[in-house]
Order: sequence, then C-alpha cells, then structure tokens
Amino acid sequence: MKIIVSHDVDHITASEHFKSAMIPKFIVRSKIEFLYGKISLKEILLRFSSIFKNKWNNITELIVFNKKHDIPATFFIGVNNGVGLNYNIKLAEKWIKEIVSRGVDCGVHGIAYDNLEDVKNEYDIFKRISGLDNFGIRMHYLRSDINTFNNLVSAGYTFDSTDYGIKKHYKIGEMHEFPLHIMEGYELEAGKKWQSKTKAEAVASTIEKIKDAEKNGIEYLTILFHDRYFEDSFLSWKAWYTDIIQYCKNSGYEFISYADAIKEIENK
Repeated sequence: MKIIVSHDVDHITASEHFKSAMIPKFIVRSKIEFLYGKISLKEILLRFSSIFKNKWNNITELIVFNKKHDIPATFFIGVNNGVGLNYNIKLAEKWIKEIVSRGVDCGVHGIAYDNLEDVKNEYDIFKRISGLDNFGIRMHYLRSDINTFNNLVSAGYTFDSTDYGIKKHYKIGEMHEFPLHIMEGYELEAGKKWQSKTKAEAVASTIEKIKDAEKNGIEYLTILFHDRYFEDSFLSWKAWYTDIIQYCKNSGYEFISYADAIKEIENK
C-alpha cells in the first residue's frame, strides 16, 4: 500500500471572512475547546492573535515540512467562492503560481458541482493560472450529486479525490477516482463541530483505519490534512499530522503523488 497526501486550502486570510459568521464561529469553537480542556491557554491566545495577524494559511510551512520528509503532497486551491471559501481570485492566483513554481503538485478545490458550465469554468480558470495541462480536483466539503463526477470528466480533469470511504481506486471514463480515506477533521472532531478527541485518541483511530485499509486491499491510501491546522494554535492537529506521517514512514509505506500513482496504474 502506498500513501497519497493532500492539503485543502480553505482559508488564506482572516479578513476574507469579516463579512461572514466565520470568525464569530471560530471564536466560539475555540472557547468550547478551551473549556473542555482540548486546547491550552497558549493555543487559544495564538488563535485570537492570528485574526489580527491576518494569516490563516500555512502553505509555505507545509511545503517546507513535506519536502524535508520527502512527502510529494498535492495542494487543492479554489478559484471560486462558496460554502465558507471566501478568498479572492488574486490571492488564489498568487498561491497557485507559488506552489507550482516550487515544484509542488496543485489542483482545484472545487465549488461548482451540479452544473457542467460552472464546473468547466473553474477548470479553465485554474488551467490558465497554473499553466498546467493535467491536474485534479477535490470538492469543497466533498459535495457531489448524481451528475458531479460525469461533469468532472467532461470538464477534463485527470483525477478526482472526493468520494469518501474505504474504497479502491477506480475510473470514470478517462478520469481516475482516488477515494478519500482519511481526513484529520473526522478523526479529531469525531462528528462534532469542534475537537472532541485528544491527539492520542485521534492518532490511534487513524492507525486503525490505515490497518483496515491495507486489510481491504487498498493500493493507494489517501490522507487529507488542511494546511490551516499546521501551526501551534492547533497543536493537536499539527501533531496528528506529524505523528501519522512518522507512523507511515516507520511502517515502511511509500509516499506517492496522484500523478505518479496514475503513471503506475496506466503502466500496469
């Protein structure tokens, strides 16, 4: 079994949310986690200071960490707004070009899913900005309907990683589907809207899922970690990621990108 790591970019700045309920919800969530003993006083203070610093992404920090540990991760960035994703196209363009220029894989964090014209528009915008001909997508909040995957095929995406569950890789037309197996939020929040598990509990449940996936013959295990959480104001989340990466390395799993996985599959 090989491991594919990816990062969804849901936020770039705090100020992009000044006209929404995102920041009040963020403050309430942080207070709940503090009162339940899930985060420390230092963490909650760092979270509040991040609003004033106006930095809600850790893309650069993750690129540095991943390269140090030979993790060929893929970043998914939106080129459209919706469902809490509010950063503007200029910031998206800046970061897409930065990621690509550093030799890191980048794809679309999709908003449109139920209308082919809108899906194709996101594809075309990303292609123009990135200069890439082959790239994939993951839907924001994993949204989909009966037409979504055919829309993605028609738009021209090389791969998708939206379908969630312990499922094997499959194809829809010419598009490769790499189901999403593990996401940090599902492990640490466990059905709540705030952190309800300790880091140790979340790591343990994740390791069980990894073992279960291997028993079920999964060839390419996909792990999602949001870049927003790679900082000390989300210490359990950051530690979850570094611990899981270390577990995979210690267990002898090889890390691979979506692009190289596709090459392996097509050369079989």
